[in-house]
Amino acid sequence: MLVLSVDTATPAVTAGLVELEQAAPGAATVGGDRLPVAGNGSAGERLSIARYDTRTLASRVRVDPRAHAEVLTPQILECLTEAGRSRADIDAVVVGVGPGPFTGLRVGIATAAAFGDALGIPVYGVCSLDAIAADTVSDLTPGSELLVVTDARRREVYWARYRDGARVAGPDVAKPSEVDMAQATVIAGSASHVDFFDLPVLPVETPSPAGLVQVAAADLLARAVPEALAPLYLRRPDAVEKSYRALDRTGA
Repeated sequence: MLVLSVDTATPAVTAGLVELEQAAPGAATVGGDRLPVAGNGSAGERLSIARYDTRTLASRVRVDPRAHAEVLTPQILECLTEAGRSRADIDAVVVGVGPGPFTGLRVGIATAAAFGDALGIPVYGVCSLDAIAADTVSDLTPGSELLVVTDARRREVYWARYRDGARVAGPDVAKPSEVDMAQATVIAGSASHVDFFDLPVLPVETPSPAGLVQVAAADLLARAVPEALAPLYLRRPDAVEKSYRALDRTGA
């Protein structure tokens, strides 16, 4: 199965083409044996014990928080050219639905939805923090608890915690000092924010195309009907917040 995966929930604009297959019984695969799967339900829900083979055919990642709209579609076309595939070869789309800032996040979701609609293929939304967690599985030891953080601006972070591949808290947004670290033993995510926490850092900063696909793998291979895309904003857009503050100052 050929999957187009995109994410604009972080300052990185990510696109890639990933081949997905069910791993053969007993086959050696990269990653743990429990991963969060598609959907953004409450912590700990919808886990998979299956393992999957993913192969990234082409990927593009550009860190530019102001160029999501200009960069994403050209990146997708570059990936198709590099992989020697056409749009008609794509079987499904996976998109990170956040949490993330309003403007950047809607670019990825709208682009994914447009490709799905034009090609008549399903589009699966996944929590972007889950995709980062999926990319760390091979670096985790049994019993470890992972904290994932990304930039939420306003001196805050989006965060979630994972134990044995399951999301046990989050996603949420808070100041670093107010994040519920609980029994976290390692951290991954935004390079400019992981240092706020006194934890060993794993070298995964943003969702990868393969990580996004791993999160949705069970639904993809089952050809399940995807849930409606629901962006995880977690708070109002900056423009709305500014308008509320202006009203407060004027007493309106």
